[in-house]
Amino acid sequence: MADSNRAGRRCFAQESVAPAGLARRLGGVIYDTFLVLALLIVLSFVGVAANDGEANQSPLFRSLLLVAMYAFFAYFWSRSGMTLGMQAWRIRIQTPEGCAPTLTQCLIRFLIAGLSLACCGLGYVWQLLDHEQRSWQDIVSGTRVVVIPARGRRG
Repeated sequence: MADSNRAGRRCFAQESVAPAGLARRLGGVIYDTFLVLALLIVLSFVGVAANDGEANQSPLFRSLLLVAMYAFFAYFWSRSGMTLGMQAWRIRIQTPEGCAPTLTQCLIRFLIAGLSLACCGLGYVWQLLDHEQRSWQDIVSGTRVVVIPARGRRG
């Protein structure tokens, strides 16, 4: 998967990668939504248990849930460029040089993706208008989402 290491970051072989289309990206988003919801449910159970059986509505707890969501994405994106949902749809986030994004780029992507969703998905639909098929989070973070070519099958 990775072929070199530039400035301590994992870089990928640049076989003919193409921009990922909107449908493929949304497939990965839907898959990851279920994983993130499972994470938030487990953390909420812990929050209820720590709060004597009452729902924890504090801003601190809600902030911790937001940080947990960022940690989920940042861990996968900065290590392999892919979350589990992205692996299933054979897509990867990378810099124009072909490396995994930095933690700063991951944070920018995470925040702008939230903004994109808050604007009724306009940030994702923007990809249909951009000549490089980039969404808002791609443009602002300096990354792109590419399709990973299928490996040849051995007979």
